[in-house]
Amino acid sequence: MPKKRPVAIALAGALCLVTAACTDSSTHTDGVADGKAAAAAANTGYPVTLENCGVSEEITEEPGRVVVMNGASVAEVSTLLALGVQDRIVANQQTYGMSEVAGRAAAIKALPTGDVKLNDAYDIPREAMIGLRPDLVLSTTSYGFDERNGFATREQLGAVGANTYVSPQGCDQDTSRMTIADSYTLLRDLGKVFDRSDEAEKIIAASEKHIAEVAAKVKGEKQPKVMVLFSNMAMGGNDFSSVVAKGIYNDILAKAGGSNAFENASKTSFADLSKEKVAATDVDALVVIGYNDPNPAAYAKKLLKEFPQWPAAKTNTYVALSDSMYLGPSNDLAVEKIAKALHPDKV
Repeated sequence: MPKKRPVAIALAGALCLVTAACTDSSTHTDGVADGKAAAAAANTGYPVTLENCGVSEEITEEPGRVVVMNGASVAEVSTLLALGVQDRIVANQQTYGMSEVAGRAAAIKALPTGDVKLNDAYDIPREAMIGLRPDLVLSTTSYGFDERNGFATREQLGAVGANTYVSPQGCDQDTSRMTIADSYTLLRDLGKVFDRSDEAEKIIAASEKHIAEVAAKVKGEKQPKVMVLFSNMAMGGNDFSSVVAKGIYNDILAKAGGSNAFENASKTSFADLSKEKVAATDVDALVVIGYNDPNPAAYAKKLLKEFPQWPAAKTNTYVALSDSMYLGPSNDLAVEKIAKALHPDKV
């Protein structure tokens, strides 16, 4: 597992290169070794600099002690798995318990957690984070580095030798503008960080090809109105407070030949709706997202029974999804599954 070189050694090497003063009986041998090291560094593409939420992060070598914060996400850990660098993870707090990708949920469950006692925000507190001795910490949003929430700040982590990264659209914690392109940005950024850019581009190209093929099949078709919500989850004061209004979900729906029935119900990512508002809206299909819910399909069937006036209830049209509907490397799977439900004669 890669480790950081001691700062003193790195500085000594730099001074030798600048001053050419390191001359002794081993000059020739050391020169050959330095040449090989420089060639190896050139081949890996390090150092890598990322401009991330106003912070310039320079990664000088492949991270070997990665901590993945919870953030109610699996985007980051799924991306690391897709890139094949899961052995770099020393602590992961992300899990949904299910996935559209075969084997992914089990692979996430098998990752080390760092045996950390989580704080009230269900994430890694400052002292425990420092104790993990990370060289890279991933957070879905800037919330994970906010000192007011009991977390280690980016500055504090930098002081102990850890780089930090906030995923796309997470700087201001407003995910309402998120699109599938942000999933690709996450792949590209972590591909650079781990010297896996080729792998990242292959995943992106396959996803783009898959989505384009599905979108072509449903192009020009009438777009059913879809209600997207989280199963058995409350986020506000009304009966339906986990209904999606904006964000990556709408981009996925559009590619699948659908539209969000509640897109205009809120200016933020989620709408907090009364039962009356939901009942009065024509819903042609349901997309129910399971967040640590083992049976989101059961919740979908319950809603269809509760609102028999919906076109969706009359046609029994619903899709139960998990991680492919979020930021992450598998949005193409959500596009295909939704398109099949909305346009079964086309896909």
